[in-house]
Amino acid sequence: MKKFRKVLDGLTTSSPGGTIGSPSCGSAAGTPTSAPTPKDIDIQETLVAENFQLCKTVRHGFPYQPTALAFDPVQKILAIGSRTGGVRILGRPGVDCYCQHESGAAVLQLQFLINEGALVSACADDTLHLWNLRQRRPAVLHSLKFNRERITFCHLPFQSKWLYVGTERGNTHIVNIESFVLSGYVIMWNKAIELSTKTHPGPVVHLSDSPKDEGKLLIGFESGTVVQWDLRGKKADFRIYYDEAIHSVSWHHEGKQFMCSHSDGSLTLWNLRNTTKPFQVTFPHGKIQKDGRKESCKPILKVEYKTSRNSEPFVVFSGGLSYDKAGRRPTLTIMHGKAITVLEMDYPIVEFMVLCDTPYNNEVQEPYAVVVLLEKDLIVVDLTQSNFPVFENPYPMDVHESPVTCTAYFADCPPDIIPILYSIGAKHKKTGYSQKEWPISGGTWTLGSHTYPEIIITGHADGSIKFWDASAITLQMLYKLKTSKVFEKPKPGEGRAADLVEEDPFAVQMVSWCPQSRIFCVVGISAHIILYRFSKYDANTQIVSLDVRLQCESDDVITPSENENNPCFPEPGSHSPQPHHQYPASPSSGTPEGNKDSIPCLKVKDRVVRVPPGYQAELVIQLLWVDGEPPQQITTLDINSAYGLLAFGNCSGLVVVDYLQKTILLCMSTLDLYGAADPYQRLTRSPRRNRQSTSELCMRGLSNFYSDSKKRIRTSYQSLTELSDNQQSIDMERSKSPTSVHYPTSLHNDPRVLPEPVASLRASHCSPVYYLLDNVKGPGRKLSLPTDLKTDLDHVNGHCTSPTSQPSAGKPRVPMGPEGPRLTRRGPGRPPFRKAQSAACMEISLPVSHTEGYASRRAMLQQFHGVTMYSHDEHHTQSPYCWSERESRENSFSRSRSSSVSSIDRDTKEAITTLQFGESYGRKTDALPTPCLWVGTSLGVVVVIPMSIPTEQEERMEEPVTIGPSGVVLLLKGSVLRFGFLDCMGGLIQSPHEVWRDLNAPEDPDRPRRRKLINFSPSSSQDTCGEGHLAVVCSERQAKVFLMPSQSCLFVHNITESSFVLRADVVSVCNSVCLACFCANGHIMTLSLPSLRPLVNVNYLPLTDMRIARTFCFTNGGQALYLSSPTEIQRITYSQEMCDNLQEMLGELFTPIETPEAQNRGFLKGFFGGNAHTFDREELFGEAAAGKGSRSLAQHIPGQGGMEGMKVAASGVVGDLARARIALDERGQRLGELEDRTALMMTSADTFSKHAHELMLKCKDKKWYQF
Repeated sequence: MKKFRKVLDGLTTSSPGGTIGSPSCGSAAGTPTSAPTPKDIDIQETLVAENFQLCKTVRHGFPYQPTALAFDPVQKILAIGSRTGGVRILGRPGVDCYCQHESGAAVLQLQFLINEGALVSACADDTLHLWNLRQRRPAVLHSLKFNRERITFCHLPFQSKWLYVGTERGNTHIVNIESFVLSGYVIMWNKAIELSTKTHPGPVVHLSDSPKDEGKLLIGFESGTVVQWDLRGKKADFRIYYDEAIHSVSWHHEGKQFMCSHSDGSLTLWNLRNTTKPFQVTFPHGKIQKDGRKESCKPILKVEYKTSRNSEPFVVFSGGLSYDKAGRRPTLTIMHGKAITVLEMDYPIVEFMVLCDTPYNNEVQEPYAVVVLLEKDLIVVDLTQSNFPVFENPYPMDVHESPVTCTAYFADCPPDIIPILYSIGAKHKKTGYSQKEWPISGGTWTLGSHTYPEIIITGHADGSIKFWDASAITLQMLYKLKTSKVFEKPKPGEGRAADLVEEDPFAVQMVSWCPQSRIFCVVGISAHIILYRFSKYDANTQIVSLDVRLQCESDDVITPSENENNPCFPEPGSHSPQPHHQYPASPSSGTPEGNKDSIPCLKVKDRVVRVPPGYQAELVIQLLWVDGEPPQQITTLDINSAYGLLAFGNCSGLVVVDYLQKTILLCMSTLDLYGAADPYQRLTRSPRRNRQSTSELCMRGLSNFYSDSKKRIRTSYQSLTELSDNQQSIDMERSKSPTSVHYPTSLHNDPRVLPEPVASLRASHCSPVYYLLDNVKGPGRKLSLPTDLKTDLDHVNGHCTSPTSQPSAGKPRVPMGPEGPRLTRRGPGRPPFRKAQSAACMEISLPVSHTEGYASRRAMLQQFHGVTMYSHDEHHTQSPYCWSERESRENSFSRSRSSSVSSIDRDTKEAITTLQFGESYGRKTDALPTPCLWVGTSLGVVVVIPMSIPTEQEERMEEPVTIGPSGVVLLLKGSVLRFGFLDCMGGLIQSPHEVWRDLNAPEDPDRPRRRKLINFSPSSSQDTCGEGHLAVVCSERQAKVFLMPSQSCLFVHNITESSFVLRADVVSVCNSVCLACFCANGHIMTLSLPSLRPLVNVNYLPLTDMRIARTFCFTNGGQALYLSSPTEIQRITYSQEMCDNLQEMLGELFTPIETPEAQNRGFLKGFFGGNAHTFDREELFGEAAAGKGSRSLAQHIPGQGGMEGMKVAASGVVGDLARARIALDERGQRLGELEDRTALMMTSADTFSKHAHELMLKCKDKKWYQF
């Protein structure tokens, strides 16, 4: 190992991707040599491409935009169709399957083949699909595409293989389910109605066979016409004409009556004995007015008429309320005899279905529940109890209870964390649910052998946090935390903060959680951080509040006399235990502390509050308004329980807080972090002598890296900023599309390219800041918004524009003119709040093609981060024009449908994009690792800050933590996203942490509570790291592996040139580690460590939208998740081992259940009740009798997926053998069922013979008159 260090020490960087130089690596003086290989450092990499495969595992949450509902009463499984072509099939908890139609067309209707393990779906593209549910992942067996007619309604009788299909033209077609071809039997609309009828009856809205006779088909037309069609005689038995449009029809089980719901809010009951007029007409919610007329009511969209043996029949319907009651919520009405119960719903009703015991429509139905599908919820009502309670939903359907704003995924958690969170959360569960078991109980699911504790955390717009148990590909709510309880309720119109806080001031922006120590941090949209500790006991506590003044003005004077090269560390005396109003020296503290604007956005409760068991708030940190400007949103955060430190940053600077002593250790701008190690040579500027001029910075010695083409582009940008009087030219430049300017590839693929002197260096940049807009009006409306928000507006309004210019933080406010007040100027990265600032409510397709990747990257990051950004490959200057000109130009620009890189007049700031505490080496000369803070910025700069932390508990609480000057400065291309640390054997080094201890537990004299730290002392760190360690740094463009403490760059890999990385993480897979990346163009890739060898690169998503970009996160075990819709979480895996075990972990949808036998109708009922059981549909609809259907009307499409396992063996002898074996298995199963039925019939025959013999012996000696 000593020889290894001697060889590597002082080497310069070299890689196949190009020579990368940095001041700390000696690239200017050193001679490039070959970088060491994994063989040189004796790390055996075990991961290969065969270890990876990408596939979806399971989808959680409520189906987004539901449209259809179906239920199998024998299998007891439920299917929900959606507007995007998805189908969710639900059974008992754990049985949850998601299917997707390839066309993406909305699902109009779903029909189960009851107890057959199949499902028919009718889609808006007029296609029927047959799904096979006898496999863990359902697949389409057949499809039938209608070409000339639109499908409006489908009906499949129980135990029938003929599907009735109604169309928009009023015709009824019949489809064979087995072969999925049309029958030649067609019921034309002009045959169904009388010849004397002059108008078209409208589309078919209902089809059903008569319970009394299966040979009679009831057809309902939209206009109000109802026809009973005799299938055998091919004629109409009767026709009913009603004035009001029909929405639905429901039979009485005896087949003598049926009920219709109409558009005027009425229900009509019809008796087959007299079809000239309705037997009964009722307006359930229509009252008689003073003039004797009924008040007008809304349509009754659906009605179900169900009978019960022991009580009056149930009539359940949706809608029908009177119009005069505005603002009433959607209702479901249950009429049971004379009792009418109205159930109000939170969301509009999409569909409902009454669940009955029997699948036969000619038996007493005995309803026991109603499934109600709402727009954003699924409710099941218990009909067996008089108060109609609802069942407790076992599925995680409330993920979207408040819009999701951030997600976090933790795999392989400590095993004790899930039970304790569940026990705390169970105390706060709602009551009043039905005591009966959940009625949707079909399928089978067992806990797989490859399971481990997993937790998903979701943050929401209302400030709530939800912890979910995600073990074994299920999802169950464990615990809910409300962060808003820490603050006083904001009063509207009170103070400066009220201008900022409108609808969602508590929205969660990001979370940081240490499962071992159970320390939890929440970052809010109002530039606040809340630190929580976990306790099993309730407590009375007063929340400590720290106010931080952090504001960096881009117009500040940067001169050597202002300690540019010396970080402004606070004096030791500033570590006062007094928590409130701690204002350390800040780069922008030019205003007195008594300024009325030095206030936080929210007010923390300043009284003692009683907190229940669970997570209890200990510390609140808030950024203050400075000089009339709101604080910048926090872009990154890291917390370390072993150090007792918390660090966060934004586009203004970095703050380090000691949460044990409740003091601020460090508060400085990003520029001051570099000290003497600043990689850029910056020119000083005059203190606002001329606001119209463009500030410059000098990159001496680096200009030779620029290509001539790049210089020409930059020169044209520079000249554009000088044409301040020519508004037209600027607007034209702003409205250019990204394809109108050719960007040379040298801007992207040369890692040596560094910024040119054209703008202020400090970029206004935020990493995952979850900010969105909702309910935004059209572009013609004048908005008092900062310019960086215009892109959000354009995207919401259907535009795709790049970030526009934004105001400087240091400019004075504009005086009010005669026309009234101008824009209220806000900070460049701090737009005013709007409702639902969530990752769930934004759907934006990102243009990430090769031709427009350069421009769209900026537009993407503007949306993704909420503020402007600055990177190595793009620079901006500020256009000198006044506020009124700026407002008019932005309004005109917002109407443009361009995606131009027109942000040439923006201020730029360097933002803190990622932070991580860890045991590392702050300088090349360090012999032992010490606690360090790794800082990554939007300019691709990595700064390592060493710290000195007392080890003893008593000293730690009294002695101050000292932070040394910045040591290491490393450079990458693009914003830094993630750090990771490996030992010299290639193993992942975990961050030091504290073992959890309950501070509120009763004192035990024998066992005093002391801090127990894991991997914190220098000796243990030395053993773990050996002689140094490897640092993995990933930016949005490339990844590098450095050897510490020599700071030699061992490996470099340029991840992408045409796109950029959104998420990256160092994860454990297959007992090894790799770097996983998710790019903006939808690619998911993994790189081996430490060699950064590409392992897999899959184009998973063709286009990424903003919601996925903001919620995507990796975790260990080769898993990841993202918010696939505003209401659903999609989990995926990129591990081959996980894919192999997935079949075992998924639930079975179909279980072999014997179909219940029909009730014995009795001799008299069978004799006088019609000849229903002798009806042979095959004889009527088969090809021999009806002929073939029209080929031009419908086209048969074979399905892509058949039996399970047939995709690989789809052809050849293997496929034939597989089919034969499956056919033999099914034949054997049917023979076994036949044998059982034969034995049952023989037993029944013996019993009947015995009873007949006894009756004969009893009656043989009697005379005829004795009977």
